[in-house]
Amino acid sequence: MMSNYRKELESEVTKRTEELKLAFERIKAASLDTIYRLSLAAKYKEDEAGAHIKRMSRYSAAVARRMGLDESTIETILYAAPMNDLGKIGIPDSILLKPAKLDSMEWEIMKLHTVIGAKILEGSDAEFIRMGETIALCHHEKWDGSGYPNRLKGIEIPIAGRIAAIADVFDALTSKRPYRKPFSVEKSLAIIREGRESHFDPDVVDAFFAIQDEILTIKEQYDEANQQAFDIPELKGLLQQYKFRPNPNSY
Repeated sequence: MMSNYRKELESEVTKRTEELKLAFERIKAASLDTIYRLSLAAKYKEDEAGAHIKRMSRYSAAVARRMGLDESTIETILYAAPMNDLGKIGIPDSILLKPAKLDSMEWEIMKLHTVIGAKILEGSDAEFIRMGETIALCHHEKWDGSGYPNRLKGIEIPIAGRIAAIADVFDALTSKRPYRKPFSVEKSLAIIREGRESHFDPDVVDAFFAIQDEILTIKEQYDEANQQAFDIPELKGLLQQYKFRPNPNSY
């Protein structure tokens, strides 16, 4: 009788454990979806914003895995990377969407998106929000110390920032911008190679090229999937009808 009770108890524990695991996975999936949607708010006026966010996070996680980071850190990077440009919500449209090269004053304002994003995210107890703060602040720092906002150099730059930097640049190069068409994959890869030991951590570059096929698969997958997910004709029409056009002299 005691043996039967023990078996029933073990079976119930196993069942409850599996239910908890499933519930936890659903919570994580919902959390990631929430992060994507909130991060999209900061980039909503930019073309392919939703696609960029998803590619960016998956490029970063893939490079982190290749570099041998532990699974917990990889998952945290996956959740944190989409928040890299959160601070752009504080940049005037006249600068953010300018269809030409920014002048020196406009560029200084644009660079503030790193600090704004970090300020928005600071003070959280959640690990992925804290890493989001780090990535927001550091993803434009450069290996040779010529980046911004703090001109960090080499390993002074947190590893998550170094990884997010290459993911962000590759996606920016291969995406349309208000002032230019996307570069080809070949030219974009060449620019990444040229940036080894100047713009980018050489170990991060090596990891990136070691998984080049995976990177290109992610690019192709989320080009298509996210165009469908965020291409809502009715919403686009509404935005065009009521699009806010900032006065460039008001900033």
